[in-house]
Amino acid sequence: MNKQLLVMRHAKSSWTEEGKTDYERQLNKRGRRVAPQMGQLIRSEDLVPDKVFSSSATRAAETTKLFAEECEVDQGHIQYVKYLYHAPADEYLELIDRFDEPDVEVLMVVGHNPGLEELVYSLSHQYETMPTAAIAHFDLGVEDWITIRRPYRATLKSLWRPKEVGIA
Repeated sequence: MNKQLLVMRHAKSSWTEEGKTDYERQLNKRGRRVAPQMGQLIRSEDLVPDKVFSSSATRAAETTKLFAEECEVDQGHIQYVKYLYHAPADEYLELIDRFDEPDVEVLMVVGHNPGLEELVYSLSHQYETMPTAAIAHFDLGVEDWITIRRPYRATLKSLWRPKEVGIA
């Protein structure tokens, strides 16, 4: 089986919390509702990630936790990475380039725009919007992580935007 990549933007966050930095912004009510629903969708697609790299920013970490609980992803398979906070596409690509865990079939990254939209473009060569909680699914076209090289032969298999799949 070819290696699979899921790219998820954090769920909807609050802009009303005074005294918090952008990094500390939490999910709002809608975000806390939608994140697990997207986890349920991914579980129904039989794409539960074996490994997750998430931005450590509060809204991304909360999204990851709620998503992972619904998918039953072991918390030990989640790594929170500070440099993914507002990272450009190249940071995500570098993470994928360095990744080498042979038992992982489905890798997931959770982060922020505009870097995620740039990442989707870099992988698919087509521009796609990534609203909050959207998930793009790529087939990376290789059977082991060590053979992944740029330019990738990735195929965009699916793109789930919450409103378009009836989650709001």
